[in-house]
Amino acid sequence: MDARVPALAEQLLLIERELRVLGLWARVPPSDEALSSGQPFGVGVLAFEEWLQWIFLPRMKLILESDADLPASSGIRPMAEVVYRERFAEVGRLLESLGEFDRLISGVG
Repeated sequence: MDARVPALAEQLLLIERELRVLGLWARVPPSDEALSSGQPFGVGVLAFEEWLQWIFLPRMKLILESDADLPASSGIRPMAEVVYRERFAEVGRLLESLGEFDRLISGVG
């Protein structure tokens, strides 16, 4: 098992928590068509928080639980900074959690 798995699992929980605190956690999933979009981050089809909740978090949890190979890098925080550029103060903790996830995946620090 990769030594980063526990810390990555913790970051996934923190990301979910922040989405819930911000009121960005949905009870109902988007349409099957939206979820099957091949666009990076679901751009144009899903809101960024929908992509986090319904695509990113489940896929990463599956990778961690199955001890599959981790991605070599992650650039989720920069995308979140673009999406939430008008709301930095409000989404600061979410950005921090996403940045820490990126850092852990890349093995930096």
